[in-house]
Amino acid sequence: MAMTLRLSDEQDAALTLLSEALGVSKQEAAVRAITDAAARHVRSEEVADLSLTGTERYAALLNRLAQ
Repeated sequence: MAMTLRLSDEQDAALTLLSEALGVSKQEAAVRAITDAAARHVRSEEVADLSLTGTERYAALLNRLAQ
């Protein structure tokens, strides 16, 4: 799917730096940045869910240990 990405001058400069650092085109650098950000967000949500489940499951034990 094709799309147009509008960037400020600063964002374009950052994307240029990223593409040069990775040795890829600006388009590929943008794709990688989007994919990496999505992967981090999904993992963060999964970790938060697991943490909440564990906290609820072991609430009594955690309270005893805190005393």
